Amino acid sequence: MAHMKAIIRKWKPEDAESLAKYANNPNIARFLTDGFPHPYTIEDAHAYIKIAIQQDPATLMAISLDGEAIGSIGLVLQTDVYAKNMEIGYFLAEPFWGQGIATSAIKQMVEYAFQTFNIIRIFARPFGHNTASQRVLQKAGFTREAHFKNTIYKEGTFQDEIYYGIYK
Repeated sequence: MAHMKAIIRKWKPEDAESLAKYANNPNIARFLTDGFPHPYTIEDAHAYIKIAIQQDPATLMAISLDGEAIGSIGLVLQTDVYAKNMEIGYFLAEPFWGQGIATSAIKQMVEYAFQTFNIIRIFARPFGHNTASQRVLQKAGFTREAHFKNTIYKEGTFQDEIYYGIYK
């Protein structure tokens, strides 16, 4: 299968419509923290993009294919004794799952993060049930570091949390 070339880029105001369209999906929301709105409205999209645009350097990027925003990928700088670490989080629109796009976007974001920020490690914490995200992280060069039992409580059930990390 031909590998589609998606890029990560800064968000633009005109991305709000595609962001709202793709983010408003229970199959995406179920693997994200409750801070991720569901249902996801056009107002949510505008608010998110407004924050992203103001960042310098940017930590929230669009995953873009042929100019269309089809997902989001972001970094969260940690503080205090964890200040040399960033957490990575992402979602990809469901029509584009299984095509290598998320792996490519993560690799691009890791490269950007290590070039831009004074950090030595990036980590991700996918839900235990989210095996697709775990595979994507492994393909992007991350190593499984820890497995916590029943730390996540989402939609009335407990889930495990798996830590993945990659070093500069």
